[in-house]
This record gives sequence, C-alpha cells and structure tokens, in this order.
Amino acid sequence: MKARAFSYERPRTVEEARAAFLAVDGDASYISGGQSLVPALAMRLQAPAVLVDLSGIADLRGVELQGETLRIGALTRHADALTHPLIARHAPLLNAAAPFVAHPAIRNRGTLGGSVSLADPASEFPAMMLAMGAQMEIFGEDGFRRVPADDYFIDLYQTALEPGDILTALYVPSVGPHHRWAFDELARRRGDYAMVGAGILAHMDGALVESARIALFSVGSTPVRAPGAEAALAGRLLDAKTIADAQRALDDDLDPPDDEHIPAAMRRHLARVLLGRLLQRLGETP
Repeated sequence: MKARAFSYERPRTVEEARAAFLAVDGDASYISGGQSLVPALAMRLQAPAVLVDLSGIADLRGVELQGETLRIGALTRHADALTHPLIARHAPLLNAAAPFVAHPAIRNRGTLGGSVSLADPASEFPAMMLAMGAQMEIFGEDGFRRVPADDYFIDLYQTALEPGDILTALYVPSVGPHHRWAFDELARRRGDYAMVGAGILAHMDGALVESARIALFSVGSTPVRAPGAEAALAGRLLDAKTIADAQRALDDDLDPPDDEHIPAAMRRHLARVLLGRLLQRLGETP
C-alpha cells in the first residue's frame, strides 16, 4: 500500500512545529526518525493531512551534562546511545540496551524521543527511562514542563503527551560511584521484540543494596516498575536468599497479558528467571 497524500512542513522551532499541528486542528503527525510512523503511513493505519518534520529543530539535538543530570535531546539517534561517551558514562542502561534494539539500519535512523513518545510496551528505551528515574521535557500549550517517568506512561501507547505536545528532551540522573546496573532480554531472535526484558539500577554499598529501581518491558500495556521486588532488595545483602525473595515478590508486581504466542504464566516465569540473572550479575560486579 501507499500513504495517503499529505502536506509537509519542516519547522525550525518547537513553536512553529506546534503551530503547524494546530493549524489543521490536529490532523497532523510529528515525524523524527520515522521508523514507526512511516510503516503506519504506508499501511494507512495513520493518514494525517500534514506531516510535521521535527528534524530541522536544532534545540532537539545534543547530549549535555548539566550538573548531576544528563540532558539528551529528543532527536538523539538510537545508535548514539551505543556510541556517545556521555551516555555510556552517565546513562549506562541506555548504552546497555541499545545493541538489543532492532537492527543497525533502524538504530541509525530511529530517535530516542520517538521511541519514548510512541511508548511501545515491548520497547527497550521507554523501560530504561523508568528504571533510571528520568524526566521527560515536553513543550505544550503552557510552554515547557517536565514529567517524571513514573507519571509519564499511562496505558497502551498512551503517555502524558497531549495532542500537539512535543517531547523535546530526556533528563537522566547521572549514575554515581555506588551505582550498579544490569540489562538483558529474552527474545526468540536477536532484534525481535523481547518476550520479556528488564533493566535494574541499584545503589549499593558493597554487597548491601541500599535501593533499586527495576523496570520490565513486554509484560504489560506499559513499561512496568517492580516495587515489590525493589522492596525485597532494599537494605539487604545481595545473596541467594535475597534474590529468591525478590523473584517471589515479582509475581505480585506483574499482570502480564495472556495471548496466543506467550501465555501469561510463561511471561511470569521468564521474568523471574531474567530478574535472577540480572541480580546475580549485580552481585558479581566489583
């Protein structure tokens, strides 16, 4: 199939981009990398009157350390998460997740802002924003605002973005010397959407877990935090008993879908196995 005919705008500022969106009463779509939108246009799952290209907005680019926070422009490519030294140093979960995201051709075009805006529940980067406690900077009707990741993901493909809003940057707290992290996913083939995936960012004092943030994907309609498993780890030595307790607690954190490809019980089992592997890695990290 082919996309329906549409008009094309390439604004230079977020104000111009939002104005172009509103000028057609919201019958428009923003495009950055286009790795999700272009196939949807081709299949006419989306058919906007106007395509608003954000790639010409310089303020949406760049990676910069601002004190203890890393600002990542929304147009930063997936591939940059794999190669940019500031991301590798200060937001290592993004760096760890990047090799698992699709394939090089997609990573070279797709943007972090696009991934987080779409919020596919099987996607790696939205879940890592949740694990890192990131904030999303959004430009909308009242100017710029920041929304914590815990409040950003609402339901299936539904986020805190309102019609016409533009995700402009991702603000990630920098990891410190006492942080440890781990990422992995279970997929049928490398590059496929994961059956289950997870990332952990833990603040540790030697073998003692002071606090942890655990986020999973492909287990619900949004990326999912695991507060029960986090609580089972807090204030405890990361030994076999603690890991087993966290795995048991994870059952109460999850309500995975039951579909024809993967039963809910299997997703729960895979999530427990994956959590155990990641926690063992944290315990082995010097």
